[in-house]
Amino acid sequence: MNQTASIDPRITPLFKKLDLKAKSLLVTVWGDAVLPHGGTVWLGSLITLVTPLGLNDRVVRTAVFRLQKEGFLSSRQIGRRSFYNLTETGAHRFAEASHRIYAAGDIPWDGKWLFLFALRRELAEKDRRKLETELGWLGFGNLGGGVYAHPTASAESVDSLLSDLGLAGKVTVLSATGSGNAPFNAPEILVAKGWTLKDLEADYARFIRHFAPFSDIMQSTTTLDEKKCFIIRSLLVHDYRRVLLRDPMLPAELLPDKWNGNQARALFRDIYNLVWEGAEAYLMEILENATGRLPPASEDFYRRFGGLKKHSLRKTIVQEQE
Repeated sequence: MNQTASIDPRITPLFKKLDLKAKSLLVTVWGDAVLPHGGTVWLGSLITLVTPLGLNDRVVRTAVFRLQKEGFLSSRQIGRRSFYNLTETGAHRFAEASHRIYAAGDIPWDGKWLFLFALRRELAEKDRRKLETELGWLGFGNLGGGVYAHPTASAESVDSLLSDLGLAGKVTVLSATGSGNAPFNAPEILVAKGWTLKDLEADYARFIRHFAPFSDIMQSTTTLDEKKCFIIRSLLVHDYRRVLLRDPMLPAELLPDKWNGNQARALFRDIYNLVWEGAEAYLMEILENATGRLPPASEDFYRRFGGLKKHSLRKTIVQEQE
């Protein structure tokens, strides 16, 4: 990723600290930048867009090929140009991830739990492993014995997942609440069994260390270069996404005191709000679909964090080096 060497001395250290992998970074850019603009893109323009992130032609093509092979992307050829878009399965996964990444705040909890029973005798081993992986992305805790649980997951998301995996009717899903002295009235038992929150707290602390130095943008008045807005926004989302998508998104009642995930979310939201406009201007100049420039961002995009903030004067995270 040596293309990043001359970007800026305050940004370039992030590339090494974040230990970037091409396919994962491309997934971040697709979900954050491509999906809100229709989800279809000409591969050549995508390669141009991510060059400042250190991704060259070869690694982008390889990553896209792998995502297509995994069933997340499909392609069509028009002349000599290849255009890629999300499959139905890919759209479901990206929509679920986006909902979690750009959530407006804490999720209210009514005391109920959603339980999923995937018994070994009912599922082939490869299906069980795939299901376990996908449930992990939805935040479910593994209680052992093919039993998974989550306090706020939606039955609709689970139904969609089971349908995509071809497991509808093979897995039992139940909604339950405690009664009397039942163990479910002591939710800390389920939390301790299903999740290792200390590991997540350490990862959130790492994210905060990576991006807290950029919080001085509040005091800066220099207009931020649009390319740098895109780089910062992409790295910000990428680092946060890698932690958040392993976060079960438990309600506040079930989290430890002084949960640093809240601080990480506030930092993520504040920096994103200050760079998204510049990043949008940059990507809209570069990305193309089969009819030309991409359409404007969807209404869902502007509802991120409960409503993106616009700034008539964008403030800078880094001083121009020219």
